[in-house]
This record gives sequence, structure tokens and C-alpha cells, in this order.
Amino acid sequence: MRLIVARCEVSYAGRLSTVLPEAVRLLMLKADGTFMVWADGGGPNVKPLNWMIPPTVVEEETGERGALTRLIVRKQRQQEQLDIAISEVLSDVEHELDTLLTLEKEGVERELQELLADAPQWCGEGFRLVKREWPTDIGPVDLMCKDEQDEWIAVEIKRIATIDAVEQLSRYLERIRLDPALGSCRGVLAAQVIKPQARVLAISRGIECVEVDPQILRGDREPDLRLFAA
Repeated sequence: MRLIVARCEVSYAGRLSTVLPEAVRLLMLKADGTFMVWADGGGPNVKPLNWMIPPTVVEEETGERGALTRLIVRKQRQQEQLDIAISEVLSDVEHELDTLLTLEKEGVERELQELLADAPQWCGEGFRLVKREWPTDIGPVDLMCKDEQDEWIAVEIKRIATIDAVEQLSRYLERIRLDPALGSCRGVLAAQVIKPQARVLAISRGIECVEVDPQILRGDREPDLRLFAA
């Protein structure tokens, strides 16, 4: 990973045009092609000011004595570009990080994925598993299934599903649907608990929500019986 602290101006051109005025910022270039622009502060839920996910192409321009003066980050096959005009480099270092072959899920979330992979019908009537950890260019979706009509469904599994989980699944669906054969793929968010705000956002985006109980999936207890008055 390369970390550059520089005084710079950042311009974005693509779906819209934006400019971040000149200031000291952290530029992060990951080995997989991810590029992020950071500022200090912003609270516990801070996000990069701008970013670009792989695949990307990075071009560098230098001035006198090889000093870095400009970075251009472009999306392959898309008309998106970040143009970083650098007036001063304060630090430019590279660090080799350990590479994880897969992101291992922990605790309940990991167990939920295993249980639902064995019994995908809990995510929807007639669902059958096609593949666990279905790869996309921004990360794997937990389960890819098909329904009784042979339609594709992407299932994202969380212990507690928040708005961030809905955003994550939305990004996966956007990438999956780029394949014409998967253009009608729909999404299901499965979790032990789904926050009300997450449910509202999911429904507004056509994403189905399913709450699942690990004890029932393991067979440790029977589902609650619901009685309805005539």
C-alpha cells in the first residue's frame, strides 16, 4: 500500500463534476487498484472524501528533481477520472501488507452463512444454492441462489443488518447486473436482526428482507407457532 500526504486539489469527472479545494490530504493507493482521498476528522463513521474502486489505471506526472506533481486515476472502460494536482508532497511511503485469501466471517455471521448455504429455502421459497462467496470485482456476495422460476438471487448475510448492509448489497447487485445473463438478479438481505431503517431502505430499493434464527436453523428449537383468529 502506498500512502501519500500532500497538499493537493482533487477534481472528479464522471457521473457529475466535483472539486475538492487545495488542502493537506492523505492519498491511499492499494495494491488491488483501490484509490482513496482522506481528510482528518469526521467522527466515528468517517468515509473517504473521494474514492475509486478497481479496476483502475493510475498515471503519475513529475516535475523538477522527480517531484510528484499530479496523479490521474481512471476507471477502466468507464468515463470516470480523478485528477489530483499536487503542490507539495509531505510524505510518500509504501508498506507491504499481509494478503488474506478470504475474509473469514466470525461468530454468528459466519455460522449463519454456513447454515443458510445448507438450507437456502429459509431465504425464500424454493431457493437453491448455486455458489457460496460469489465473486464480484468489489468483493464476494455471501450466497448466489436460484428460485423456482430459475431467476438469480444474491443473498447478503449479517448478524445485525444496518443501512450499511443495504448499501453493500446494492453495490454488489450493481456489479452483478453488469453481466447480461444476470441482469434481472434480485437481492435478499438475511440477518438475525434487521434494523427498521435498513428495512425501509431495502424495500425502497426492491431488496427483500428475511430475519433468521440460528437456533431454529440448527434444529435446537422449533419455529414459533402463530395462531390466527377465524
